[in-house]
Amino acid sequence: MNNSSMKILVVDDSPLMRSFAKDSLVALSLKNITEADDGVNALTALKKERFDLILSDLHMPNMDGLELLKAVKDDADLKNIPFIIMTLDGRREVLLEAAKNGLDDFIMKPVTADALGKKLKKVFRQ
Repeated sequence: MNNSSMKILVVDDSPLMRSFAKDSLVALSLKNITEADDGVNALTALKKERFDLILSDLHMPNMDGLELLKAVKDDADLKNIPFIIMTLDGRREVLLEAAKNGLDDFIMKPVTADALGKKLKKVFRQ
């Protein structure tokens, strides 16, 4: 990843997990990061500004990652934003449901720069 101007939305109800994700992004020279603590606040941010990538937790209050994914993929203005779920939940049925709804990829928590870099290369086909 060498596009340091890429705007990334990190969505997780855990400040610690958001911090892990941000640290990994910064280690990859990606510093244009906005945070949201649930899907509701993420959608608000997505309506206000353009993002190049969404990294979202799966399990959150108010609106979880799957609901956020569906809302993003159902919105003509947002549907082309790559969406990666960060999760501790590796259950096949959960990930298949997300894939059916347009998920680009997933990464297991805690997020590391190495693992995230590989996912970003895959998603952006670099």
